[in-house]
Amino acid sequence: MAGTSKRQEINDVGDTLLEIAMYLLVSGASTDRIRKTIDRISNNFSFNTYILISQRTILLNMYNHQNDCVFNGLKRTVPHQINFTMISGISRLSWFIVNEGWGIKKIREELLRVKALAHYPRPVTLLLTGLAGAAFCRLAGGGPLEMGVVFLASTVGLFVKQAASKLNFNPYICIYMAALSASLIAAGFIKLNVVKIHEPAFATSVLFLIPGVPLINAFLDLIDGNLQNGLIRGINSFIISFAIALGLLTSMSIFRF
Repeated sequence: MAGTSKRQEINDVGDTLLEIAMYLLVSGASTDRIRKTIDRISNNFSFNTYILISQRTILLNMYNHQNDCVFNGLKRTVPHQINFTMISGISRLSWFIVNEGWGIKKIREELLRVKALAHYPRPVTLLLTGLAGAAFCRLAGGGPLEMGVVFLASTVGLFVKQAASKLNFNPYICIYMAALSASLIAAGFIKLNVVKIHEPAFATSVLFLIPGVPLINAFLDLIDGNLQNGLIRGINSFIISFAIALGLLTSMSIFRF
């Protein structure tokens, strides 16, 4: 019975580490940060871990002090969605494990609490995204009318992206639809001569879609020597940028800019 209990505890630790690594990855953490967090937690349980991280799967091997492999697990990732609350919550969790010696039961309870943390309400997200777009327009030289157009375009574009995601469209198609919707609104107001300064209104209407986090993580992974993940994230960022550009090009073709 003691052997069975020990084996179950090892499996629980391994499964929890896989779950933590998966949530860090899909929430936007860099590869090096995931490795450091997993090593920090596993060392608290006197295990050494070797982890292989890709965009779709995570492979984890766990060894004891005798260098015997006591756990081997593979986990597929869920769809990626930037979530800094999850990243910071798991980071704090890992330091509590080290400083207070939490057991696996306490870790699972805290992980469930972090996963259940509420996101910003959708209206708040839409409002703040629109305000951010308007602020970018102002920085680009736009006036009050241009800012209002960009606010509307960014808000509608994000709404379309969220709606398409809920319908399980391809992520790149969602981005294309959002870019097209936002740029069509901006181009329509330009065509109607509502705005006087065209370029800031049209160009900044899609800035909310720019893949900032994937680009930063791609750069960090390449600098840290995680070439495969860096290249994958870089290519993903390129495809997102291409989808945005395609949405702008479609609007320009429709309105013959």
